[in-house]
Amino acid sequence: MKHFFLLEWVFTAPLEQIEAATPDHRAYLQTGYDKGMLLLSGPQIPRTAGVIIMRAASREEAEAFAHGDPYFTRQLAKARFVEFNPVKRQPFLDDWVNG
Repeated sequence: MKHFFLLEWVFTAPLEQIEAATPDHRAYLQTGYDKGMLLLSGPQIPRTAGVIIMRAASREEAEAFAHGDPYFTRQLAKARFVEFNPVKRQPFLDDWVNG
């Protein structure tokens, strides 16, 4: 069974440090997109955090992925996970949700 999460990266470092790490962060996220784990991601407005919608086989798998992110490894942000059940969605998401 798949588990679905909203992952919020709450920034704990100055924005200059976040911006310096963002290219590496986005390259790391691409590995999650390539595996089909991530659906979408982007900065909050205003830029005090980032948001990711993801799926994983377990919370442990989701946390392990987050712990490899440069925002985490460089101690620039804290991860906050919200698990949810996507019972309502646009039909074009069915393959991703059920996949």
